[in-house]
Amino acid sequence: MSPTPDLTTASKPVLPEPTAPVHVATDERGVTAGRERARALTSLFFRSGAIAVLVLTCLLAAVFDNGFASLDNLRNIALASSFIGIIAAGMTFVIISGGIDLSVGSLFALGVLVSAFQSQHGSVAAVGTALLCCGLAGLLQGLVIAYLRLPPFIVTLAGLTGIRGIVYYITDEGNKVPQVPHKEAFEHLGTGTFITIGLPVWIMLLVFAVGWWLLARTAFGQHVQTIGGSDTAAELMGLPVRRVKVLVYVTSGLCAGLAGILTTALSGGGNEARIGDSYELVAIAAVVIGGTLLSGGVGSMLGSLAGILLWYVINNIVVQGLQFNTYVQQVVSGAFLLVVVVLQTQLGKRAEVGVR
Repeated sequence: MSPTPDLTTASKPVLPEPTAPVHVATDERGVTAGRERARALTSLFFRSGAIAVLVLTCLLAAVFDNGFASLDNLRNIALASSFIGIIAAGMTFVIISGGIDLSVGSLFALGVLVSAFQSQHGSVAAVGTALLCCGLAGLLQGLVIAYLRLPPFIVTLAGLTGIRGIVYYITDEGNKVPQVPHKEAFEHLGTGTFITIGLPVWIMLLVFAVGWWLLARTAFGQHVQTIGGSDTAAELMGLPVRRVKVLVYVTSGLCAGLAGILTTALSGGGNEARIGDSYELVAIAAVVIGGTLLSGGVGSMLGSLAGILLWYVINNIVVQGLQFNTYVQQVVSGAFLLVVVVLQTQLGKRAEVGVR
């Protein structure tokens, strides 16, 4: 007689052993989202931090100094900042591209004197010749930097001293100060007003508007920012790195020349040969205060505009409101710039950590 099979055991299904580990959900999305928020906040500070500080400074100054908010004082601040503001617009392109231009103060002086000498031949000759000379100087420096791959600091430092030497030469070591003959159209560029605000201020705003459009709405602007981030990566991407570098220095030279032309039109003379000394430092400071990184790749025209206005608002408060001398003004301005650079550095480090 055969044994009876165990039906209970035979009917039991055999389950396969698990071959893959069970995946446990993590908070990767949350961490990534947090990093993106940190980067966005850092970028927002770079873009609008100077604007917020400018508004807050103006509000505090208006509360504690009754004369600050007067229309005459505000117009004077705007007019005083317009000349170096135009230089700062050109400097913004240079610094975002990863370069530096130390020659803009000397180019400004060249624009002042060339326009004054050429004004006797007419307004068009004064404006055109000055822009041509300053643009060619920027072109030469850009070619040396882009094609010989020399450091921009060294090249533009040589430009600073060399162009200043040319200025002293054409003015007979500073002894010859040309005067502008009465040219109504030319003088109107500096002394004219629109809605009670000087034309140099409107021209500065126009320059910044064009600069914003170029930087934010054109391929050229995108190339400038990409090259500032990494020119090696930009070359691997096939971008015209050399051409863009040349163009940013031409732009800087033209802006410095335009500021010089407006100064001549306002003053009615060529001024002394040392005019424009240290203008390059003020322009660089304004651009950095506006949120543009000295390492390149990050920056905005609106920030640079806020930076130059903030620089002159602080100077006005120190000199007019607090009645301090110019030496204290320089100390305060330098300390403020140092704070901005330290803050930028710390935020930049946090942004890098967030990317990792």
